[in-house]
Amino acid sequence: MDYVSALLPPVVMAAFFIALVMTIIKTQGGSNKGKEDAAVDAAIVRAESAQQAKAPRAGEA
Repeated sequence: MDYVSALLPPVVMAAFFIALVMTIIKTQGGSNKGKEDAAVDAAIVRAESAQQAKAPRAGEA
């Protein structure tokens, strides 16, 4: 019986990990891809505009 108690936690963790990976793969793309891409593009634009606002302009010191 010791071998069952030794193998149970890794088997359970492996099953949960496989389920997690399958869920991630299934939710990639599809109908939400456009929304996800738009959200990433908006975040990039915000980051770039914030970075440009912090950068000193030429001729200013």
